[in-house]
Amino acid sequence: MWTLLVLMIISILVFGTSLFENKNDKLFNAIRMISYFLFYSIVSLEIIKQVWLAKIVNKNVIFGLVSGYVSLGLLGFFVCLSIEMVFPNSFQGIIDGTSLTEGLMYYAYITLLTIGYGDILPVTAPAQKAAILIGLVGQMYLVVITAIVVGKYINQSSQK
Repeated sequence: MWTLLVLMIISILVFGTSLFENKNDKLFNAIRMISYFLFYSIVSLEIIKQVWLAKIVNKNVIFGLVSGYVSLGLLGFFVCLSIEMVFPNSFQGIIDGTSLTEGLMYYAYITLLTIGYGDILPVTAPAQKAAILIGLVGQMYLVVITAIVVGKYINQSSQK
């Protein structure tokens, strides 16, 4: 609770002062990215914790399972966007006419799902390491968290 409150205050201060300052300032962009990342990290961890600790599998747990996966994709997106901000041109193949954020959002989810079409490539070492991390997190979530929910559902069904 306190962490979210502090994060909200920092975000309000950064966004409020960025209205009066130069919007392209790297410091404000970095703080904005960090606050987004922290917010989605906290939300993702809370969703995963609630799904993990659920005793009964119902529609809310299933929605939580899906929401946790979507949140992990957003975390992957913010990681990729942060890498692109620090190391420009870390990702090659984003189609002309597509914004950088749309391309990186697509890339993060395609990597999280381990589809890997190969149309967008990580060309710097941090981008390549992020791709590995995003893919591993996606697989671990599907294998571990989903298996736990399915196991709870099977136990719940067999006890009726």
